[in-house]
Order: sequence, then C-alpha cells, then structure tokens
Amino acid sequence: MAERDWTAGDVADHFEEAFRTLRRLPPVKARGFVHAWPTILREPEEIATMTPEPMRIVPSARAISGLERTFDWVAWLEEAERRLVWARAARVPWKVISHELGCDRTTAWRRWQLALTKIAARLNAE
Repeated sequence: MAERDWTAGDVADHFEEAFRTLRRLPPVKARGFVHAWPTILREPEEIATMTPEPMRIVPSARAISGLERTFDWVAWLEEAERRLVWARAARVPWKVISHELGCDRTTAWRRWQLALTKIAARLNAE
C-alpha cells in the first residue's frame, strides 16, 4: 500500500465497495438443520407462473479481500465513528444520521470526515 497516497475520499469509496460486497455475500444458514423432504419436480407451467427470485451475484475473491481489509481498518476507530462510517457506506441519509448522533448535519459530516482522515493517515503512515 506504500505506493499509494490515501485520501478521505478513497477511504469512503473503499467502504462503500465493502458494504456492497457484504450485501452480495450469501446468507448465513444455521448448521445442523436438515430436512428429509424429497426434491419437488415442477412442471414447466408451474415454473412459468412462479414469481422470479432476484439473481444474486457472488462477489469476487478480490472484493472479499478488500472487505476483510476494511474490517481491519474499522478496528482503528471508536464505536461511534464505526457506526457513522458504516452508515454513510450504506448511504443512510444525513438527516437520519444527525438525528441518531444528536447533532447538526454539518457536525456529523465533520465527524465522518475526521474518521476517514484518521484511517487515511494511518494507511499513509504504513
């Protein structure tokens, strides 16, 4: 990472990509629960009338590695900063974030910029 100078914008983009990767991961299922029902064979007419399920695109190994790197970065932040950074990565509106933090929108934005700058400075120092 030494060949790159990180900025707060780069870190924010990386968090957004990590959030999208996290959303694309398959759901977690509890282990140990199985069923003995046979597989149902459906007729073409039944398949045609079924509601289509959304297609799930599995993230690449590179995207998952970036997600894991982002989890390491989160450890450098305090709890409130973590929530703020992930909320912005999830594109939660500033109005909702400022209400949760109990502060003005500009103050919330400044705290978000400070958290991103803190990560960028640490990445540039490595």
